[in-house]
Amino acid sequence: NRTWCVTAVPILWRNPDQFCVSNNSKNVLLYNVILLHLSEESREILKNQGMDNLITETTYHRPLFNYMSFWKYLILHILEDIISLKMIEKSNASILRNEILKLFINKNTKLIQLSIPRYFDSQLHLIPEAECCLSELEIFNCDIKIDQNILKGLAKICKSIKKITLYVTSYDSTDNYGIFNLIEVQKNLNEFYLFNNIFPKHEQFYKTLEESLIKHADTVQHLRIGWNPNTRFLSFFVNLVYLEIQKLKFINWYDPIANNSKNLSLPNLKILKVYYIPLITTVNLIENTTGNLSEISIHCDNDTYYVDYKILIQTIYQNCPNIRYLKLSLDRNLSIPEFENLLINCQFLNGLIINVCKDYEFSWDKLFQVLAKSSPISLFKFKFYSKVFKLKDIESFFSSWKNRNPILLRINDSRIKVDQKLVNLTEEYKAKGVIKKYSFGYGMDLIEDFEWI
Repeated sequence: NRTWCVTAVPILWRNPDQFCVSNNSKNVLLYNVILLHLSEESREILKNQGMDNLITETTYHRPLFNYMSFWKYLILHILEDIISLKMIEKSNASILRNEILKLFINKNTKLIQLSIPRYFDSQLHLIPEAECCLSELEIFNCDIKIDQNILKGLAKICKSIKKITLYVTSYDSTDNYGIFNLIEVQKNLNEFYLFNNIFPKHEQFYKTLEESLIKHADTVQHLRIGWNPNTRFLSFFVNLVYLEIQKLKFINWYDPIANNSKNLSLPNLKILKVYYIPLITTVNLIENTTGNLSEISIHCDNDTYYVDYKILIQTIYQNCPNIRYLKLSLDRNLSIPEFENLLINCQFLNGLIINVCKDYEFSWDKLFQVLAKSSPISLFKFKFYSKVFKLKDIESFFSSWKNRNPILLRINDSRIKVDQKLVNLTEEYKAKGVIKKYSFGYGMDLIEDFEWI
């Protein structure tokens, strides 16, 4: 009925992109609805450019709602998808792009999130009423390789952004100061994430980026860095709740954090994720928290050895009594006795992920024995990445888990075909109530953390 319709439509159309993942036919339906909103003036412009098929391929009628006015989370890659699906000639692409942009950026829309893809060059800030539409923007994502004039223009309009995500997929010596301007003018920046896929050698870029971020040290609580930071950079962010540090794998770099992490103070830190940084740095970071860490995710460097793992495990259970989620992505064996101490001392542990890159060297049987014997009562969520543990070992684990919280289990295998015997065994123990839910996957998605089935 109309009441339900009026209630549901604004909710569903806040972020329609979430429904367009891989289903091409659904995407086409969405894009056709968007095109139905084009004004008579825009339609005439497109017709004059020979894009009649865009207008006549569906029977034209005005939508019952102005769906565009409900749109709050705009991912501008949608423009390129429409142009691609409609097979628009390159000479007409910018014309169509500009006309569609008018639907999203006008006096009737108020965006919360804006995501700008790589090589985007449409001057959003110059669209009439852009200030009205974008002045309350809270979330901003972009690739560094976009027209910097856009960022400089947005810096004059958007002062309330709380979360910025920056993708550095390539780099040249051109002026990138637009992003620095945008960062600096924010009044309450709370989250900054940088994803870096290139060799972090552009020191001046990162130096200026650090200077811009330090101005928000009092408000930033979530930080992800993917570059070689200045020695004192992290020391400014004493209010961090979430810290993620990633070193590009297989690249050796001087690590100034390792030399200065002993002097850091991270009293409020609750979530720590580190990727391929020296283990001593990870140890120092954990030691400089005040027992508030509830989630740790560690991808160890390939040069980490048994003795280092022992120190790491000790550091966790000595400094993180309240830890609930732990992910260890290891290169080879860990110290099983020390891991048992961790299980005994961390009584709030709820979820555990173990990935071993060289798991043919790993004692899965001993790990399963320790888990069955010493896991705290709160622990029942497990993810294992392996292709070598034996059926009898995991069966022993299942059989020893009776009369405890039913397990949530995910097993990822680098082989494409899942072992049917393992499936049958898991089904058997699900029927017995030992396992509540399970799933099997293939490939090694190491980015996946604590999204439990």
